[in-house]
Amino acid sequence: MITRSAVGADSSSGVSMSFIPARRLAAAFSFAVLFASSAHAGDVTFSVKNSHPNAMRLELYSQDRDYVWPGNGKDFYLDDGETKSLPISCNEGESICYGAWVDGDEGTYWGVGPGNKEKCDDCCYTCSGGETEEINLVP
Repeated sequence: MITRSAVGADSSSGVSMSFIPARRLAAAFSFAVLFASSAHAGDVTFSVKNSHPNAMRLELYSQDRDYVWPGNGKDFYLDDGETKSLPISCNEGESICYGAWVDGDEGTYWGVGPGNKEKCDDCCYTCSGGETEEINLVP
């Protein structure tokens, strides 16, 4: 770090330099990055029950960034009557909404539906750790 300070009108005598050893600076930077990263990471588990007589597919959508769980063109699959716990890693405070639909019938959906295209009243949760109440998807 270089610090400059002007003393009177003579700028040549007013320059002072101080250097922090590279190791100390690298350690401080690493420490800051470690804590900044962990402060933003969170985990939440969505508990979802399929009470529909048909199998369904489900995705979780961030409302704060362009991110989908499980991602990579995949979705969560729930047989009829099945309850699943879906643990995800998310950013602390991030809003996450579920979208579910009957397998083979994207017109029958819950939450924000397939592709995060619909509006919902109570299908979003905040990433703050723990587990959601059981989300019961009924016909």
